[in-house]
Amino acid sequence: MSAVEPDVPGVDPTIPSVARMYDYYLGGKDNFPADRAAAEKIISIVPEVRETARDNRAFIGKAVRLMAEQGVRQFLDIGAGLPTQENVHEVAQRIVPDARVVYVDNDPIVLTHARALLADNPGTLAVRGDITDPAAILNDPDVSGHLDFGRPVGLLISAVLHFVPGDQLTSDIVKTLRAPLAPGSHLLISHFYAPDTDDPKVRAGQQVYKATKPGALIARSLPQIAAYFDGMTLLEPGLVPVKSWRPESELDRQVAVDLTVPSLIGAVGRQP
Repeated sequence: MSAVEPDVPGVDPTIPSVARMYDYYLGGKDNFPADRAAAEKIISIVPEVRETARDNRAFIGKAVRLMAEQGVRQFLDIGAGLPTQENVHEVAQRIVPDARVVYVDNDPIVLTHARALLADNPGTLAVRGDITDPAAILNDPDVSGHLDFGRPVGLLISAVLHFVPGDQLTSDIVKTLRAPLAPGSHLLISHFYAPDTDDPKVRAGQQVYKATKPGALIARSLPQIAAYFDGMTLLEPGLVPVKSWRPESELDRQVAVDLTVPSLIGAVGRQP
């Protein structure tokens, strides 16, 4: 049973949504049959995708905790997706009760759920915005009124850039979003990576995502993803599969980093 209503303005339940597919990977109920059907196709191609989604959430949580511990008091989460457990504001405000958070997404269902969740949290906002128009996000009066870009900001761009075709476009997006960041700000990015973009599994997955609203899933190389952090200091362990970013269990620490297969990789950079 879906927990979302099909008559939310601007929502076509017959078109799979990457946000709702991701919710399904995480075991959520905020999805429609079209989302579940598309997600199951991906699971048949990449059975570990559910684990990868959980690993990405854990990566975000660990990184946000680290940022808060290092003095970051405000966060901008682009392409935030549907609320789940251990959301950015929950992690940050556990360490810094007055932390300010802005979630940005272009999915009406994401915004409906996020605003309901955040109704009693004055430190946190959810605004509509599209990563392909980063200037509009930064110039949104709700964003600029809630965050002080003269102070450090934690900028999160998690599992969203790989839905944007055009390598120059994604580079320009990151540059625009990074431009106002004060020294001490942090940038988190996770992105779909493939050492061989002709890998049959990559091609099969891309065919599924062609039916979603973004209409694309772009695998990029290690140098391409690393370039988003140019001029920043990468925090250890650098750019690695999200499962390998500061693993907390002894078992996970024993798993060797493997960049010979497609994966979701991520890093956190600090603005000097």
